[in-house]
Amino acid sequence: MRIPLAKYGIRELMIFGIPCVIGTGVSIVLFPWIVPVPVLFLAFLLNFFRDPDRNTPQGAEFIISPADGTVSHIMPVFEENYLKCDTTKVSIFMSVLNVHVNRLPAHGRVEFIKHTKGKFLDARDDECFRSNENNLMGLSLMGSHTKIAVKQIAGRIAKRIVCACKVGDVFGQGQRFGMIKFGSRVEVFVPKSVKFEVMVRVGEKVTAGKTILGKIYNEDL
Repeated sequence: MRIPLAKYGIRELMIFGIPCVIGTGVSIVLFPWIVPVPVLFLAFLLNFFRDPDRNTPQGAEFIISPADGTVSHIMPVFEENYLKCDTTKVSIFMSVLNVHVNRLPAHGRVEFIKHTKGKFLDARDDECFRSNENNLMGLSLMGSHTKIAVKQIAGRIAKRIVCACKVGDVFGQGQRFGMIKFGSRVEVFVPKSVKFEVMVRVGEKVTAGKTILGKIYNEDL
């Protein structure tokens, strides 16, 4: 049985978790009144790096949420790096209480990866889309000519983006591909040339690998 903790967080769990366990043991013996401090910090780590299994709806026409969180924006933007066209952007804000493992929104082949250094503005800030450190992945959907993009954006607390994939990799719908550590934002871009029905609204809670963000109506699918 798989332990439901993210493999991308093993380093942090070792660095911070082991001292918490030792600190709890020492506190129980010498300073029982401070036991809640290391226990609560350890509980935070385990909660943040949890990685539950998900049953992903399968369908070439579905674009699945790549992140747990709240839909913060649905808007038209020009994506200049990979798609290089007008798109519909769906943004998802992840708080420190959400599962932070990211999942592929569709079955496809990775065609493009670009990591850009930048600022660490609050992930709810509109300006973070342009200014924050981010990782953009371009995905060509299998069995179709459709391409989409997924952007991982670091937030004020998040300082590390993990994208465990490379150009040429093929991922299944809902498959894990990385995470952003300690609060962040993930965005999905669908070209305006593609008939795309958005099925969520701003303020709605979504779940990575489960919630359908929208449906593509494409004669190739």
